[in-house]
Amino acid sequence: MPVDPIIIAIDGPSASGKGTIARKLAAHLGFAHLDTGLLYRAVGMVVVRSGGDPADPIAAEKAALALDVSALSDPALREDTAAVAASKVAAIPTVRAALLQFQQGFCAKPPDGKPGAVLDGRDIGTVIAPNAKIKIYVTASTEARAERRFKELQGRGEKTTYDAVLKDMQERDYRDTARTAAPLKPAEDAVRIDTTAMTPDEVFKKVLQSVAQA
Repeated sequence: MPVDPIIIAIDGPSASGKGTIARKLAAHLGFAHLDTGLLYRAVGMVVVRSGGDPADPIAAEKAALALDVSALSDPALREDTAAVAASKVAAIPTVRAALLQFQQGFCAKPPDGKPGAVLDGRDIGTVIAPNAKIKIYVTASTEARAERRFKELQGRGEKTTYDAVLKDMQERDYRDTARTAAPLKPAEDAVRIDTTAMTPDEVFKKVLQSVAQA
């Protein structure tokens, strides 16, 4: 009798460290990994590159319905322009509906015959995989997350200021938590981890403990 894949949901706001944790955890366990934020970044960038507004429901839905999985490997999706566009398209219910099936299909049948999958995003434990075996909500103070993003952008040679990054982070947090479609919030049964004063190694150790106890 086939065994259902083990699904681990990792949610949290921007620059909380959830993506790094998810990739590392998936590699550690031999699971598939999906950065669901890339789906929204890809949709947002399609709209931006066509000269449209990512907040336009019609343009965003069209881009979501036509999205090709190969687009997720685009290096530009890691840039801040894509992140801002993603936050806007993610607030549109029809976009979320268009991408929901892809994400749930990934959970039902992880690629390459993997025994499980680690998905990170903002609504994995609440909407995409509410029955996930393990749910983790990773967060940190707005200031700490802005500092991390600022250093990341500096490392890529992008010109910006900490204040600008902080303002963008605050606006993005508001959009993510205030939207009517699957707002960012911890699942009731999620393990919450505040990474503000933790090193990456400490965070990963905490995550492994949560997995072991599940």
